[in-house]
Order: sequence, then C-alpha cells, then structure tokens
Amino acid sequence: MAVNTEALGAGGPASPARPLVVSRARTSRRIALDRWASRLVVSGGIIIIASILAILLVIAAEVYPLFKAPTASLLGTYRAVEGAPSVPAPGEGMGVDEYREIAYAVTSTGTLQLVSLKGQGAVPPVPVPALGGSAVTTVAAAGTGQHLIGSADGRAIPLEMKFDVAFKDGVRTVTPQPVFGEPMALDPERNRPVRRLAFAATGTGPVTVAQVGPTELALHSVVEKKALIGGSRREESLKTLAVSVDGEITALRLDGRGEDLFIGTSRGWVLRYDMRDRESPTAGEAVTVGGAPDTPITALGFLIGDRTLVVGDARGGVSTWQVVPPPQGGERRLTRVYEFTPHAGPVVAISASKRDKGFVTADASGQLHINYGTSGKTLLSPRAPAGDVRTAILTPKTDGVLTVDGKGLWSQWEVDNPHPEITLKTVFGKVWYEGYSAPEYVWQSTGGTDDFEAKFSLTPLIYGTLKGTVYALLFAVPLALLAATYVSEFMHPTVKGYVKPVVEIMAALPSVVLGFLAGLWLAPMIERIVPGLFLLPLVLTVCILAAFVAWRGLPASVRGRFRTGTEVFLLLPVVVVGGWGAFALGGLVEATLLGGNYRGWLLSALGLTYDQRNSLVVGVAMGFAVIPIIFTIAEDSLANVPQHLRAGSLALGATRWQTALRIVLPTASPGIFSAIMIGFGRAVGETMIVLMATGNTPVMDWSIFNGFRALSANIAVELPEAPEGGTLFRVLFLAAFLLFCLTFAINTIAELVRLKLRQRYRYL
Repeated sequence: MAVNTEALGAGGPASPARPLVVSRARTSRRIALDRWASRLVVSGGIIIIASILAILLVIAAEVYPLFKAPTASLLGTYRAVEGAPSVPAPGEGMGVDEYREIAYAVTSTGTLQLVSLKGQGAVPPVPVPALGGSAVTTVAAAGTGQHLIGSADGRAIPLEMKFDVAFKDGVRTVTPQPVFGEPMALDPERNRPVRRLAFAATGTGPVTVAQVGPTELALHSVVEKKALIGGSRREESLKTLAVSVDGEITALRLDGRGEDLFIGTSRGWVLRYDMRDRESPTAGEAVTVGGAPDTPITALGFLIGDRTLVVGDARGGVSTWQVVPPPQGGERRLTRVYEFTPHAGPVVAISASKRDKGFVTADASGQLHINYGTSGKTLLSPRAPAGDVRTAILTPKTDGVLTVDGKGLWSQWEVDNPHPEITLKTVFGKVWYEGYSAPEYVWQSTGGTDDFEAKFSLTPLIYGTLKGTVYALLFAVPLALLAATYVSEFMHPTVKGYVKPVVEIMAALPSVVLGFLAGLWLAPMIERIVPGLFLLPLVLTVCILAAFVAWRGLPASVRGRFRTGTEVFLLLPVVVVGGWGAFALGGLVEATLLGGNYRGWLLSALGLTYDQRNSLVVGVAMGFAVIPIIFTIAEDSLANVPQHLRAGSLALGATRWQTALRIVLPTASPGIFSAIMIGFGRAVGETMIVLMATGNTPVMDWSIFNGFRALSANIAVELPEAPEGGTLFRVLFLAAFLLFCLTFAINTIAELVRLKLRQRYRYL
C-alpha cells in the first residue's frame, strides 16, 4: 500500500497515492505516430528497391536491341520494261540508289536496264555506247556506282552511275544519270573476249586486269604525272601476264590500292600477285581454298577496306582470308580467318556492304546468306522466290538486298539488322580482326577512316576492373585492418580521439583530387624511386623489428616513463628513417645491380615495359581512397565487441595480443568482412582515379608496371561521344549492366558470408 509521506510529515492522516494515468488521446497519438513511422520506413525501403530495379530495367532496355535477332522481309518482285533485255551480264553490273527507288543492271545484250522499285512507272533502258554490236561478257565494280564493262571484242567501257535527287512540293524524285567513258582496248592484237575483269581507281591512276585467255591476263594501267612546270602527263601501259596455274582462271579480284591481285582457279587454288611494281608483278603464295580437292573457285570479293578477301567455291563454301604476318613473324601470307554457313550449290555472287563488314552471298538456287566478317557468323538466310539468281547486292545503307534471276525478275528484301557486329563472341571472346596475326581481345571504339573495324570486346575492361581492384585492395586492406586493430585495441584513448577523425575525414576527399594528384605528382615521383619502393616493405620490417628488440632491451624504468598506447610516437621516427634508408638503398641497387637504369633492366631481363601511369600508381592512389572506408567500419566493429569478452580473456591470463587475435578479431569478423566488401565495391566503381592515373589503355596484362582500362572509366570516357541508339552507346550500357551485376553479385555473396560469420560467433 502506497503511503503519502507528504501528509505524514504535515501531521495529518496518511492517504493513498494516486495511480499514474496516461490519457487516451496521448496513447492514440503515439500509436498513430508509430504506425506512420513504420509505414514511412517501409515505403522508403520499397522506393529504394524499386529505384534500383528501375535503373536495372532501363539499362537492360538499352542493351536488349544489341542481341535482338535480325530480320529480312520480302518487299516485292519487279520487272523491267516489257520486251527489254533483262538477263544481267556476268559479274558485278548491278546497283541501286541510296533511297532504293531506281535499280540498274548491265545486261548481256549491251543495255543498261533500269527498274523502278517505288512504283514510279516504267523506266526505259539505256544502250551502252561504243559497243558496235558486240556483246557484254562481264562487268566489274569498284566503289559506289563505278563499273567497267567488258566486251566480246576485247574492250572495256567505264561506267559511272550517278543519281540526281530533286525535291519539289515535298516529293522526292530520283533520276538516273549514267556516264560512260572512253573504251579501252585490252587485247588490241587478237581482240579476244574479255572473260573477267578487275580494276581499281588508285591514287596514281586506274589499274585494270582482264582475263583474255584461260591462263592469260592483260594488265592495263594509267599513270598521271604532274610536273612543276607545265601540265600533267598521262602514261598508259599495257602488258600481258601469263599465269602459271593448274587449270583455268575462274575468278579475279584486285584490291582498291592496286597492290594485291587474287586469282581463283578451276582446281580450287587462290593465287596472290604483288602488283606494287606494275611493270613486273611478282607471284606470291598459292593456297587451297575449296573444302575438297579440285573444287573450282566461283566468286571473289572484298569487304570494305579491301583487307579481307571473301572466297566462294563450287560446293557452296564461303570463307574469308587475310594477308597477315604469322604469329612468329616473317613474310605476310594469305591466311584463312572464318568459314561461314555453306550454300547448297555454287556461289554465284558476293556483295559487300559499303558501311560495315557485312556481305551477302548467293547461289544459283536462290539461297541468300547475309554474313558479317568480324564475327564470322551468318546472320540471315532468305531465299529468292523464283531461284536461278544471277547476281545479288546489298543496298548502299545495308538495309536491304536486291537480286536478279535469269528471267529478269527482280526481288527486294528489307533487312533489319542495326547491330550486326555484336554477338556474345565479339563482346566476350577472342576475335580475329583485320591486320592481326591471330584472334585477340581488343577494345577500340573509334577510328579515323570509314573502313574502320570497330572492336567492342569487354573482356579487357572487365580484366582491367578486376586488376585495379586487386592491386588497390592489396595495398589498402592490410594497412586499414592493421591500423584499425591497433587503434581499437592498443592505442591510448586520447590519441585515438585525434587519429580516428583524421582518417575518417580522408574518406571525404573527392576522387578527382586524388586522381589529379596521382596523375600529375605521384606517378612522376614513383617513376624515380621504383627500386626503393620495392625495398621499402623489407627495410621497414627490419627497422621495426630492430626497434622492437631495442625497446624490449630497455630497462623497465625507462619503458615505464611512456604511457601505454603512445608507442606510435616512438615508432614514427623509425618509419621515417626506414623510408629514407629504403630509397637511398634503392638508388644504390639501381646503380650497381641494374646498370643504372631499372627500366632498361626490366625490359631486357624480364621483358616488362614501364608506363609512367600504371597499376602501381593506381594501387597506391586508390588505396588511399579505400583505406578510410575499410578502417572506419572495421574499427567500429572491433570497438563494439563486448568488453566482458576482453575482460574474461585477460582474467584467464591471455595477453592483449592473444585477446585481440583469438577473441576480438573472430567476434568482429562479420563487420571486418563487410568493410572489405564495401572497399571492394568502392574500388570496382572508382572512375576518376583510374581515368587519370592508369593511362586508360585496354590491355590484358597483370604486370604492375602497365596500365589498364576499367569499365567505369571507359563509360565516363566513351559515353559523351557515343551517338544515342548507336552500337557504341548500347555497348556502354552493356558495360554498365555488367558492372551493376558484378557489384550486386559481390554484395550478395558478402552478405551471405557475413550472416554465416555472425551466426558462427554470436555466442562468444
């Protein structure tokens, strides 16, 4: 029973105490506030999760078109003017304007057939002048709209097909304007039919190669020489080249520079002639191309840039070849690069894209294959409606395919394939690029010419990301954990009150400042002291051990003058002297053992090159960015270990080191592991330090003296220059998607490990 002491003190009778009463309104208000707070916390969590998922979905939506399957749809079939000759001449006498409104083809009877693809009405054919009743035997192409027409009387007539585009009242009108040049006599003595043609418009003048016999070629070249005084001089030459070949010549191709002539034979051989000296061409190597012996070569073509040769044979085989030096060095040789999906019959046409490394092949049965040279993949395989295809081309914008069969029926396909160069192989695997002696991982997104072959391998970027992270953590984790352990378990509380805030302030330093210092100050400084830097850990260890032995040898009366936890101030001079000694010893070692030039010794003895901005600089600079994070979280975890565990261990006779190693560290291991994982995520996502201190070179080399390019830094560099919706733009989003998945996977694994460690040590 409660007693009212106030009443007793006053002398009155005792009265019962009033019970504690909380108003109902106040209780309701508190309950309502708790409910709203709970809902707010839950809503905030849901919003955060939804935001992360939304970011992931946005990135995935930008990446999806890269791997969308290409499509080809038949738009229609067309015929020329009734009664007009319609069978195209052998070779490459077909083309279309960039708007796909007017198509043309040179026929065997000597007319330029024109076909309207947009329903503009019949377009009358144009006769080829200067034929004199002779038939057209073959047509060669070089460049957009440039053709060379071979005749049955041994002549060649140049043709340049132009299109005049006019707009009136919002209506576009395309008018064909063929321009024929002066005929060239390629076999003036015997006037034999031109069986096949190949020509190139080089910088010094046009070069023409004509087959006038089973194994005989006519080489015609024109050189225009400009004089300092007076007009230019035109020199024309014609010579005959007898090709030593087993069988007959079945295909010809001359590259756009007029340097390499490729000859296909009826016995399945491809011969290469060096045409740089046009007066005396020299025979190069001869390779067997066909899948079986004596398989005739039926078609030859070049991809854009004229570095990759496409070969089609009578069994339907399609392969690409390049003239490259072997991996061991030596003379350039014609080497097979890729084989594509074969045709059921002989390949009759090869047409390359004017924008990328794509090309189309066709066989006589009407089967088309749309291929891509960089990936080595066949993307689409449409079929002509009537078969008997004589020729096929890709449209100028690579958005369509045109064919003509033996009955004069034209067919047109719409092709939707915006990113043909992207496959899982080109993004993550080794790819044989033009000019390379073997397949490699390469990232190179820009180039200076239109015939550039984009290289989008993300493997070097993933490699560089992991490389930079590993070197940064190798530097940061030991220092951060040792510092956290010392500060938490051994440092005097007063000193700790100053040291910990200073380290935590380091985490607020902008990464751009650290990158700036690393690139402009740290990298040149490290370059001068590399030998001493590698001697530094050894020398510091020796100096610290010597200082420890000397400390233990001091009398107890001397050691007792220093408060426990202040030993770090006595160690600082030792560290300074040890660092000075390491750098001085490094200069001596370089002068005596490394010939006074450690960079030359690295190259000659170990085969390593030293780049000023390298992984060593990044490890140090990024380590300083990661250390405060790991230190802070790890020290908080160590400090939160219950004090009764420490007291119990010390009471049982354990030393402070034993207590720290056997009790404190295992108990705090979940927090320490989380600190390392957060530091890992910080290093993976770092941009500015990597960008400014590595040289940003996408090389795959674990050497600490070479740089690298990380995913985050690559996105920062490339994205401002990438056109929206283009291949580079979407590949960069793919890199962001991989970075997101990498960090998500690491964090998930880290959380699982942390929970397991926490469960294991929860009863300590």
